[in-house]
Amino acid sequence: MDADLDTLATALYARADDLLKAAPERAPWRPLVGIEPRICDAELVTLAVLQALLGFTSEARWLRYARAHLRHLFPYLPGQPGYNKRLRRLAGTVSWLIGVLARDTSVWSDDVWVIDSTPVECARSRETVRRSDLAGWAQYGYCASHSRYFWGLRLHMLATLHGLPIAFALTGAKADERQVLLDILATGPHLANGRPGQVLIGDKHYYGHDFEAHLAAAGIRLLRPARHGEPARAGSRFFKPLRQTIESISGSYKGQLDLERHGGKTPQGVLVRILQRILALTAAIWHNDHSGQPITRSLLACDH
Repeated sequence: MDADLDTLATALYARADDLLKAAPERAPWRPLVGIEPRICDAELVTLAVLQALLGFTSEARWLRYARAHLRHLFPYLPGQPGYNKRLRRLAGTVSWLIGVLARDTSVWSDDVWVIDSTPVECARSRETVRRSDLAGWAQYGYCASHSRYFWGLRLHMLATLHGLPIAFALTGAKADERQVLLDILATGPHLANGRPGQVLIGDKHYYGHDFEAHLAAAGIRLLRPARHGEPARAGSRFFKPLRQTIESISGSYKGQLDLERHGGKTPQGVLVRILQRILALTAAIWHNDHSGQPITRSLLACDH
């Protein structure tokens, strides 16, 4: 592992450790009496981020690699069952850290957001679908970019043009993208506070008079391509290049962070693996922003 990734790992561990010491209620509950874990929560979170950045989709292979190459960063490494169990219990902590690190960047206050959703496939064979613990959450949906149906979830991401996550949701594949966005904004009403004139760019699926009225009431101006039969809308000349920006954000998750190879079999397993990848991108942007890198979403130093 190179020096740039060592620096990111050290900075992330130090920040996460300070945050968890200041807000211990954000860590998973642990009895006051008992054996103290040999690897702390901040170390485990850092280990999980490095796993995502280096492209290890197998936890067993990742821990073998870490034992061979990362002993200078992690004096103790758990076995695969312990790592998996601890990581699943840290899902709430990871979600909280994503928000804290995102707000600790200069791009958090950007006045332009993008909204998009991307498929998270969870199974392909009918037998796997029938037996899956994800039944009832995962659904059959259609992926327009690949012109095919899939069984799984959708990751809805509200982000800046730099790719910094502002808010996100993981839903069934058939969930209405407009309603999910409204639910995201309703769950986090502070997101739009103090952002007069905030611009939101989405594709043509984000439409509707009532929907746009809800956004306007929150102080958000929606820019989207015109649907068939509609007159040209404001900002239409920017949609093609901005669509490429949106696709590149999705590409960071799918290509560099292996979103589609998450390997989760249970709801908690899928959730924490998606959060792991969102935190990895957030941590990279946070670190690049604080270290003065010119391209904040660049994962070149970490690319596998």
